[in-house]
Amino acid sequence: MNKAKEILKNNTMIFALIVVAVFFAWQTNGKLFLPGNVTNLIAQNSYVMILATGMLMCILTGGNIDLSIGSVVAVIGALAGTLIVKLNIPIALSMVICLIAGILIGAIQGYWIAYLRIPAFIVTLAGMLLWRGLTLIILQGGKTISFTDEQTYLNIFNSYIPDVFGGTINITAIVLAALICVVYVVAQLISRKNKISKGYKVESLASLIVKTIVVVVAIMVLSYKLAQDTGIPSILIIIAVIVFFYAYFTTRTVPGRYLYAMGGNEKAAKLSGINTNKVLFFAYVNMAFLSAVAAFVCVARFSSSAPTAGMNYELDAIGACFIGGASAYGGVGKVGGVVIGAIFMGVINMGMSIMSVDADMQKLVKGIVLLMAVTFDVLSKKRSKIS
Repeated sequence: MNKAKEILKNNTMIFALIVVAVFFAWQTNGKLFLPGNVTNLIAQNSYVMILATGMLMCILTGGNIDLSIGSVVAVIGALAGTLIVKLNIPIALSMVICLIAGILIGAIQGYWIAYLRIPAFIVTLAGMLLWRGLTLIILQGGKTISFTDEQTYLNIFNSYIPDVFGGTINITAIVLAALICVVYVVAQLISRKNKISKGYKVESLASLIVKTIVVVVAIMVLSYKLAQDTGIPSILIIIAVIVFFYAYFTTRTVPGRYLYAMGGNEKAAKLSGINTNKVLFFAYVNMAFLSAVAAFVCVARFSSSAPTAGMNYELDAIGACFIGGASAYGGVGKVGGVVIGAIFMGVINMGMSIMSVDADMQKLVKGIVLLMAVTFDVLSKKRSKIS
């Protein structure tokens, strides 16, 4: 019984995602899991996973958030459209310029937050208005820039990995997924062994086995569905690289652990020698950098730079973080949980869309889900203090 409780506690969001996915698959007569819908689910939520990964870094520092990321996506997208389409600057150079611009935006906001200690809510709220206004200026009053002949740029984010084997389904997608599963299982076992050798507390073997089986099955099912459609999209590879990099950064590097230390107790972290100002500054520079990456994805997906791009993206990213297990107080959260939270929201959105649920009702449901996730976090904290 205790093992069952531990397994449920350590994998709550995974089981919740399975329940929600099964529910909508039942309500939509299996349409949710059609190969085309699975591909669309990845495309429609790619920006959420990227932005939520950056938002987690901000939240870890003490429950801070960034309200400007939707506007940053819009202004970087407008800059990319102007450079590539209107000025005919080479794609690689244009992307580098956009990334530098994103970093500068993050540095501007990060300075006010980290060194002047103006609340992040106020600074990023001002940024939300400022960068949205700059977007309209760049787009000359809000004119949309359409990508028509820039196929090379669009292919970077909208293409698919070709099948080298041939056949009715994309065998390459299944083979790559199998290799990823092998690497994942080996990495989990090595990580557990290293933690035990260093005397760290680890989850039970039963809990690890259950989680590993669920993840492996999910990866193989996803790859099979993608193989039935067009194969593995390039954007999924980009997301995987970002997720694995930041998962490694937050759990295996010293600067990554500083984020958790600052969120746990900033005064104690400062007394232990951590430059908390620099940690906070990094979090917001990194957030703006990932917003620039998300802007590339959005421009490619819609084949245009529009003044309305990025609307409410910050809410999707924040929601994915809290639903994925990040604490509203900071210091708690994992990149893997954020990805699950983003998929969770994506499944709800697509499931309700297939069921033709009214848009207003969809917002109501998403609001209730977010409130429940944060309430669960707060109540868990109180129970742990009492015990």
